[in-house]
Amino acid sequence: MQSRTATPFGFLGKIDAVIGRIEVWILGWGIILMATNTIANVFGRYVFNQSIYFSEELNEFLIVIVTFMGLGYATRKGIHIRMSAIYDALPIKMRKGLMVVITATTAVVMAVLAWYALEYVQKVASRGRITPALQLPLYLTYVWVVVGLTLAAFQYLLTAIRNLNFAEEDVYVSYLEVDSYEDPETAAAIQRYEESTEADK
Repeated sequence: MQSRTATPFGFLGKIDAVIGRIEVWILGWGIILMATNTIANVFGRYVFNQSIYFSEELNEFLIVIVTFMGLGYATRKGIHIRMSAIYDALPIKMRKGLMVVITATTAVVMAVLAWYALEYVQKVASRGRITPALQLPLYLTYVWVVVGLTLAAFQYLLTAIRNLNFAEEDVYVSYLEVDSYEDPETAAAIQRYEESTEADK
């Protein structure tokens, strides 16, 4: 199922918007840095016969950041994979109720995973381990797992809260994304086609 975007509202909407901008900034720069680092390393290896000694380690660090920050972003956009055969066959009220149960349960699971990840990060930090190339504290790599899981838990909780309003007909797959079969790009293309057909007549 595709989704369309609703208008943000209230205090939670403002918090969500701020977090969303931070996520986009981190994800964007993470991917740019990964690409730049990889290209520079290849260039150095084949032109100067000298690889960047920390290139692989930096990319591993950036992959963790992009992966777990992307978790919260995908949840916010409602683009995570869902098995919805039974869900789609239900009446709207039951779909909203089921969505509340699903998102609330997932929020709890994400929060529990974030807690265990935090305990692991604390354990790594207490041992004082550092990365071999950059000589940075190793826990800085894993702390992004905690951040990503926490943001995902927050997003699922927001989705559950948004769907608690049973007076509203729309079902939300995230705080702002409305569950819908209509693909915006396809709908726009169909509309343009229909308009051009009417104009030809």
